[in-house]
Amino acid sequence: MANKNILLIEPGYRNKYPPLGLMKIAQYHGPKGMGDRVRFIKGEDRSVLAQAWDRVYVTTLFSFEYRKTSQAIDFALEVVNGQADKIFVGGIAASLMNERFRCEQRWQGIRFIKGLLSAPPAVALQLDEFAEEFYSDDINGRPIEDLVPDYSILEQVDYSYPVHDAYFGYTSRGCIRKCHFCGVPTLEGPQRDTESLTRLVTDIDKLYGPKKDLILMDNNVVASPRFKEIIAEIRGLGFVPGAKLARGGTQVQRRVDFNQGVDARILCRDPVYLREMATICIKPLRIAFDHLGLRRPYEKAVRYAALHGLTKLSNYMLYNFHDGPADLFARMRLNVALNEELNIRIWSFPMRYQPTDRPDRGHVGAKWSRYHLRSMQIILQATHGVVSGAPSFFRRAFGDTLEEFERILLLPHDFIFNREWFEIRDPRERLSAFQVEFGMLDSEERAELTALLSSCDPKAFADLPQMASTKRLRRVLPFYVPLPAEERRAIWAEQRTLEHDDSALEVGLAQDERVEDAGLEPEDDPPSALQVIQSKRVVA
Repeated sequence: MANKNILLIEPGYRNKYPPLGLMKIAQYHGPKGMGDRVRFIKGEDRSVLAQAWDRVYVTTLFSFEYRKTSQAIDFALEVVNGQADKIFVGGIAASLMNERFRCEQRWQGIRFIKGLLSAPPAVALQLDEFAEEFYSDDINGRPIEDLVPDYSILEQVDYSYPVHDAYFGYTSRGCIRKCHFCGVPTLEGPQRDTESLTRLVTDIDKLYGPKKDLILMDNNVVASPRFKEIIAEIRGLGFVPGAKLARGGTQVQRRVDFNQGVDARILCRDPVYLREMATICIKPLRIAFDHLGLRRPYEKAVRYAALHGLTKLSNYMLYNFHDGPADLFARMRLNVALNEELNIRIWSFPMRYQPTDRPDRGHVGAKWSRYHLRSMQIILQATHGVVSGAPSFFRRAFGDTLEEFERILLLPHDFIFNREWFEIRDPRERLSAFQVEFGMLDSEERAELTALLSSCDPKAFADLPQMASTKRLRRVLPFYVPLPAEERRAIWAEQRTLEHDDSALEVGLAQDERVEDAGLEPEDDPPSALQVIQSKRVVA
C-alpha cells in the first residue's frame, strides 16, 4: 500500500522554528516509514496542482494567524479538487479553536485534529477502516508524536527558519500550572515525562547528522520529578559549558535552550535548580515574568542564577492580560536595575496577550487602550521585539520613569517610529510643536485623547478634532493624523543615509536566541530599527 502521494503544507506566516509536527508526519509516511512520496511546501506553491495527492496535511500555529491558515486550508481543498476527506489539519490553532474550524461550512469533511498525535496513527488521525482508508489498520503502531522528525523535508522549501541546526525535542509534556492565559492544558494536558532524550538525539545523528543546538520545548521542566536526571542526560550528550561542534572547518559554540522558559516559583525554592542548570551550556536562561505579583520569586531566581554564573538571561513578559502599562514598566525597569547591580544581561520579550481562541490580534485588556497597545507594538517593531536591560537602550526606547513611558505611549505613531528624524531632521520641527501643545493638556484631557485615538482606525484620525471637548485637544489631535505614504517613504529613505552605530542597539542577542513572533505586525516598508534608540536626546 506504499507509494502514496503525501503533501504537507505550512501556511505562509513567518515563524522561527520548523514545523515539528509535519516533520514527524513526514517520518511516518517517508522512506523509513510507510514508503510514500512526501512533498513539503510553505504557503501556496501552485506547482503541486499538477499532481494528484492521496492525502494532505496542514499545520497551524498561532490563532491570530487565522487568515493565513484559512488560505492554506482553502488551497488544500483546491489541491484535492474539493475532496475534503483527504485533508487533515492539526497543530496549535486547530486544537485551541477546534470548534470554530469544524463549524466552517466550506470545510465540512476535513478532519481537524485536536491535541497531540499520541495515540496509534490510525486512531490519532481518525482513519476509517470501514471506508478502507489507507493505513486505517495501523491501530497498534508507534504514535507519530514519538517519531524522529524528518529534517530532510526542510530542504524542499526556500524559507529559512532562524533556528534549524538543532535537535528539537521534549523531556516532558504538559504543565502543573493551569494559567488562564495559556493553551498548554488544552494542548498537552497534565505534566508527564517523555521518552528518552538520548535515543532521540542518537537517532537524529544516525539519520541526519549531528546538530549544533539542543532546543527543548518543555513547558515547565523544573517541575519534573526527574529534573536532575534530565540535566544529567543533557550533560551526557555533551552539552556542557564551552561545548563546541565542528561546522565547515570551524568550531561553533553549542547551546541548550528551554525555549518555553522555566518557572521562577520553583527556581526560587532552592538554589540547587540553578546550580544544576549551570552545568549545561544553557543560553539564554529564560524565566517567565508574567505579572508584577511574581516579583519576589523572579528576583530571587535571577539572583540564584547570577550566583552560579548564569549571566545571560532572557524572559517572557506577558502584557495586555490583567496588567496595565505601569505593571509592565515596573517589570522592565526591574531588569535594568538587576543588570546594573549583578553585572548580568537580561533581555526581555514583551508578549502581548491574545485569547487562545481569538482569530485576530484585536484583544484589548481592561487596563490597556487600543492606542497604547499599538504604540507598544511600534516600539517593539523598532527593537526587533527585544527589551535590552542595558540602561541607555532602555531609557531611550521606554523612558526612565513611568511618566516618561506613558508619554511615549501617547506620542503620534509617526513620531515614535521616526523619532530620530523628527528630533534632528524635520525642517518643520513638528515634534517640538507637538510637545508644546501636549504639555498643556491636563489629566482629564489626556484620558479623553487616549479614548478618542482608541475609538477608530488611524485613517479616521482626521475627523477626531470635531469630537474633542476642548480647544487644547483640537489643537493637538491633528499631529496624530498619519503622514501620507509618500512622505513616510521619503523619511525612511533619508534615514537609511544616516550613519548608524550598531552598538547603539546594545541587543547582543543572536537571532536564533530571540523569541517567536511576539504579536508584531510589520510595516509595509519599515526603516532601520536603530532609529528609536540611537539618539540619546530626552524623549517627549
